[in-house]
Amino acid sequence: MSPDQDLMERIVSLAKRRGFIYPGSEIYGGLNGFWDYGPLGVELKRNLKDAWWHDIVRSRDDMVGLDSAIIMNPKVWEASGHLAGFTDPMVDCRQCNSRYRADLFSFVEIYEISPGLADLDSPPEVGTYDNLVQTGEARSTGTRFLEPPGTTDEELQTIVRRLLGSKRAKIVSVTEQGSIAPPTKCAVDGNRAYLLGPGVVGETYCCPSCGGRLTEARNFNLMLPTNIGAMEDSSSRAYLRPETAQGIFANFKNVVDTTRIKLPFGIAQIGKAFRNEINPRNFTFRSREFEQMEIEFFCRPEEAPKWYAYWREARFKWYVGLGLKSDRLRLRDHTKDELAHYAAACADIEYAFPFGVSELEGVANRTDFDLKQHQQFSGRDMTWFDDETKERFLPYVIEPSGGVDRATLAFLCEAYDEDEAPDEKGNPQKRVVLRFHPRLAPVKVAVFPLVKKDGMPEKAHAIYEDVRQHLAAFYDEKSAIGRRYRRQDEAGTPFCVTVDGQTAADGTVTIRDRDSMKQERIPAEGVLAYVRDRLHL
Repeated sequence: MSPDQDLMERIVSLAKRRGFIYPGSEIYGGLNGFWDYGPLGVELKRNLKDAWWHDIVRSRDDMVGLDSAIIMNPKVWEASGHLAGFTDPMVDCRQCNSRYRADLFSFVEIYEISPGLADLDSPPEVGTYDNLVQTGEARSTGTRFLEPPGTTDEELQTIVRRLLGSKRAKIVSVTEQGSIAPPTKCAVDGNRAYLLGPGVVGETYCCPSCGGRLTEARNFNLMLPTNIGAMEDSSSRAYLRPETAQGIFANFKNVVDTTRIKLPFGIAQIGKAFRNEINPRNFTFRSREFEQMEIEFFCRPEEAPKWYAYWREARFKWYVGLGLKSDRLRLRDHTKDELAHYAAACADIEYAFPFGVSELEGVANRTDFDLKQHQQFSGRDMTWFDDETKERFLPYVIEPSGGVDRATLAFLCEAYDEDEAPDEKGNPQKRVVLRFHPRLAPVKVAVFPLVKKDGMPEKAHAIYEDVRQHLAAFYDEKSAIGRRYRRQDEAGTPFCVTVDGQTAADGTVTIRDRDSMKQERIPAEGVLAYVRDRLHL
């Protein structure tokens, strides 16, 4: 297991153990692609959404909110192109019934290298990949397989051993310094050497899980269908929305007609979306039910490049401001061949999760494509009339679209840390701590009585009742004080307040900082002000 895989497993374990995230329907064996947020997780996720709503909607005078229906008229999805084109290529294993999204995998073919051509304890040292194949010095074994994204050498070795029927096959990487180009990998098995080269799309491949034969790729629509009304036929067919954006476009004229907002302006929405993902994976990153936070910012066509640049930078800074400050966060512009057919520009805000670099949010200049489509399919006028210039035109739209669940996972991964702290006997002990930004921390302050006697629980509970009216607080009087500190460190609680024997004498309590673990005494009546001041709340 790679270090990154081990880290991800520890994060997933913590998320379950401390009540951040549970597998959906777990008592019945779960349901792949669906997750439940526990007591701490729902607070973390809500804090993230509240921060976004405050910063995007309530703090701006050029933004309004919307909450559109999850199920919409099917013609919406016809106009948006989802009915015809919202598909992924899918393949199934005929043996173990595993299902894969083919466009995310590498097509790999195994070639046997001519005996004597290479030192079998190291990579081949002659020819290029093309030359080896063209001259017949590397001949296809007829074995082809799909390599999952992010496969380690150890995992690849397991796949190759299974397919070759060997217990000894060893993967050897070939670097650019070697003579084989492009960089590839070889497998060494006893007195044989194999080249793992690119396969050909359309050929028959083996399953990476069991070695069984895969079906040919076929397009699979990702929308989840449902039925409206008493009859279950084509006339009642509807869909759970695969994105929240179309609800905004469909309500563009409603918002314009019922508000006094002027161009440029945005419509913001947070809501659930559903996609029948072929292969949900990487914990909550790719799920079948997820939540989006999206902005559709409408502007004059000639001003679109300026607003695209603005939102591209603003959205990146927002993540940094909430704690994604490491070099794991990056902003990547799409190349021309990556752009959607309707987009003039697009950039992804990406984060290096333990399972790999993946998108948190996309910022795109969608031009006037969406309003034009809905104008054509609905027959309704979607143009904007400028009172000053007397022009009528379709606005362009800049779309920052982020995943709430993906962002929650990124902040959880960024906050996770392990260090050493002395236990109650002064011995060093590993400490797991979540260093959340104060705005995101599920619990802001925990209050403890040192022991359950001498009036300490009553005083501690009074402080807790006062603080919880203003901040998310937690009360705990069970187990040793050191263990209670550790539990709150794992929950990401910035401050812990302890009522002890000195409290009755001078009215002070001990307050402990999560990150530094330093403690100081403050007046009991000053706990709320102390926490608010240091958390800037």
